[in-house]
Amino acid sequence: MEYTVQELAKLAGVSTRTLRYYDEIDILKPARINSSGYRIYGQKEVDKLQQIMFYRELGVSLGQIKEIICDPNFDVIQALKRHRKELLEKRQQIDLLISNVEKTIAEKEGKIVMTDKEKFEGFKKKLVEENEKKYGKEVREKYGEDALEKANQKVLSMSQEQYEELERLTKEVLNTLDAAFKTGDPAGELAQKAADLHRQWLSFYWDDYSKEAHAGLAQMYVDDPRFRAYYDRKQPGTAEFFRDAILIYTGKNHRA
Repeated sequence: MEYTVQELAKLAGVSTRTLRYYDEIDILKPARINSSGYRIYGQKEVDKLQQIMFYRELGVSLGQIKEIICDPNFDVIQALKRHRKELLEKRQQIDLLISNVEKTIAEKEGKIVMTDKEKFEGFKKKLVEENEKKYGKEVREKYGEDALEKANQKVLSMSQEQYEELERLTKEVLNTLDAAFKTGDPAGELAQKAADLHRQWLSFYWDDYSKEAHAGLAQMYVDDPRFRAYYDRKQPGTAEFFRDAILIYTGKNHRA
């Protein structure tokens, strides 16, 4: 069956503007243009749009999606299996949060008493799963499976106070880094404060801190496109600036 851009947009629940944009960036081209100049989509394009929407639902950027589905070795069946696994994990997370909300309501109504651990269980699990999805593969390759599992267990066993401190520290690291970047000096007071805050932040994940590992992680922030994009989201060059600040902080700056 074939569809015009309006028909496919209605079928998929997206806007015609979205489909036209996908055409412009070469992520979803129509099967053909008819004699009246209308975009016409066939079954192949419908299936491809479904894949795009799966990835978008999982928070993958359009740039990454394009690289994945335009790869000549792209395996649709394996992709669907991965989608299913990730969606099941997402459902598990949502179920846990719903359960957490229901318990909180029951506690407020005087029916049960929640422990502090129960109150934050869903949020800690969400943090672990988000980190796993974003950075799990790279961290495993660089530090090994055991190191990642230990880091995840540290997060899951956090107390309420520790979890709140981690959340506060995460924001402080980024705010301090933003202010430091404006100075342009990775050896300056603000940049070195950001590096020290980052060391404190790492203590929530690492059992043992080492300057070598800290410096290696900083280099990965530059080398890995996803880490770089995270730190460069406000100002391009922030990832490299942060790397340089941490290398100076750890005494591993061999650039001088």
